[in-house]
Amino acid sequence: MKKFFVSLPICLVIGMAGTAFGQAASKDIHDQIEQTTKAAEVLREVMSAPDKAIPKDILGNADCVAVFPSVIKAAFGFGGRGGSGVAVCRGPNGWSAPAFLNIGGGSFGLQIGVESTDYVMLFMTPESARSLLDNNVKLGGSLSVAAGPVGREAEAATDARFKAQILSYSRSQGLFAGAAVEGAVIETDNDDMEEVYGPNATAREVLFGAVKAPAEVTAFAKTLQTYAPATVSTSGTK
Repeated sequence: MKKFFVSLPICLVIGMAGTAFGQAASKDIHDQIEQTTKAAEVLREVMSAPDKAIPKDILGNADCVAVFPSVIKAAFGFGGRGGSGVAVCRGPNGWSAPAFLNIGGGSFGLQIGVESTDYVMLFMTPESARSLLDNNVKLGGSLSVAAGPVGREAEAATDARFKAQILSYSRSQGLFAGAAVEGAVIETDNDDMEEVYGPNATAREVLFGAVKAPAEVTAFAKTLQTYAPATVSTSGTK
């Protein structure tokens, strides 16, 4: 943004600058506010689904939780998916400030169509929680991912499913179920992180450090706290 300065009394300049800064700050993180609000809405709607919610005991054992609202999967000969989301992790004072992430992945095949899907991912182990500190995380392989059980399915879930480091879920066209997301790549959105927390902000500082989130971007953490209260850090990533 270009800045223009004119000769004005210093007190007037300071007053105008303060007002302008406040307006700019609100405008600059508008997208991030919307992102955390949408993540909160997705979680709230998922947990309110009769017999199809994420079991609270499973959600309560997650070290970190990520939500990617409205991930677009487009396929016109070459398939791919992409979207943005947020993640929070357990800390000594509750759920952390949100880290801003992107998710992407591709698949070849003769496909036609566009689909929007909400994804919820539970990071169930210290190792999976630490993976969020990397700038580029590929799901699957050494980082095991399984479709998470919903509602009454939890009682019949296999041991293998519960041994997975990440449990994933998806919601599309009103249907919510466990989801396979092997091959998807999660990246830190450095631009969003900088706009919210300032230059050089890292995922470690935000998710497992002492960084305090601006009040405007705490909707997701507050909503998660109502379903899975977090008071003690279990990730051991500090």
